[in-house]
Amino acid sequence: MAVEEAKQYIIIKLGDDPYGIKIKYIESIIVMQKITRVPKAQSYFKGVINLRGEVVPVMSLRLKLGLKEAEDTSSTRIIILRPEEQGSLVGIIVDEVKEVISLANADIEKLGYDNKNDKAAYSGGIGKYGDELINILNITSMADQDKQNR
Repeated sequence: MAVEEAKQYIIIKLGDDPYGIKIKYIESIIVMQKITRVPKAQSYFKGVINLRGEVVPVMSLRLKLGLKEAEDTSSTRIIILRPEEQGSLVGIIVDEVKEVISLANADIEKLGYDNKNDKAAYSGGIGKYGDELINILNITSMADQDKQNR
């Protein structure tokens, strides 16, 4: 029997809740910086930043997931993601970046959702890591849905 290969996830926090993002989507993690506002954008869309000469749109992951806005702290980070291999970069603001963990598919429980609920499509399942349950974010569905709203 083939040994199942575990995938690596970075654990982030929004408030007290842990979320996981597959490491393959992450380009870099940067400290919070000045974000240039863009008029008439979605409420969760905070604006753009200049990252090594590239203009990168930045959104609040809290607002995208329907959570309340929070004050930025010294732990607040912008995670730069590339949802598709040749796709453009997008930044998400998170409260904190915790650690990198490995989870096998057997550790991730897929959840049945109402397909009409946009926010439910953002979850790739619930990961079990020790005693902790981690909501695994479906980055590609978040990015696809974001493109449809533009």
